Amino acid sequence: MKLNLRNPLVFFDLETTGIDIVSDRIVEISYLKIMPNGDEESKTRRVNPGIPIPAEATAVHSITDEDVKDCPTFQQIAKSLASQIEGCDLAGYNSNRFDIPLLAEEFLRAGVEIDLMKRKFVDVQTIFHKKEQRTLSAALKFYCDKNLENAHSAEADTRATYDILQAQLDRYPDLENDINFLSEYSAFGNNVDFAGRIVFNDKMQEIINFGKYKGRLVEEVLAEDPGYYGWILDGKFPLYTKKCFTNIKLRSAFKK
Repeated sequence: MKLNLRNPLVFFDLETTGIDIVSDRIVEISYLKIMPNGDEESKTRRVNPGIPIPAEATAVHSITDEDVKDCPTFQQIAKSLASQIEGCDLAGYNSNRFDIPLLAEEFLRAGVEIDLMKRKFVDVQTIFHKKEQRTLSAALKFYCDKNLENAHSAEADTRATYDILQAQLDRYPDLENDINFLSEYSAFGNNVDFAGRIVFNDKMQEIINFGKYKGRLVEEVLAEDPGYYGWILDGKFPLYTKKCFTNIKLRSAFKK
């Protein structure tokens, strides 16, 4: 089924040095931009992560330090990439839990302002798991009767994800061909930050979702325990999480 789009939809996939969104880096990014009229634009870029690629990561995606030694860093391509996805909604496979949070971290490290939270996110894996419980390769076989060649190649995974979403719309009548619906169906839930360290309560107030202050309003905790904010900034938290705490702290200061 052809996608019903209001905005361009960018399917993307990352190959990385590992699975820690705080400390790991991108080594390859591939995207497939689908325009509302059905036109397509695709691009794949290797990225020098600036850190060694562990052997266990290379075993998954086959990208070595030698392969990326002469490639640009993410900082060097960040502005160009941001302009290419500006105004687009985003889609991927397990993208809400990993690819989008890591991409947001890389943009922040590069000093490039792009508010991904303004976009709609469609996570094809979430739709798949709600419906069938499988992996990407199995999903492609199940929905499209295709074998996934070159699995863990960002370009192959990106194309497979696009094919699967179209097939999911064909298979399930209750899935609306509407990005707002699909985004809500595969949503982060009530996260304020990508990592889910801060979430909204039913009054749309930000509350802490971990540790000793779990369930408490962020504004109240920052007011009662000034050292907590410093602990967050010094801790091993995602940059976007730190940014959210900072925004709430600044907003509270302006209220006074």
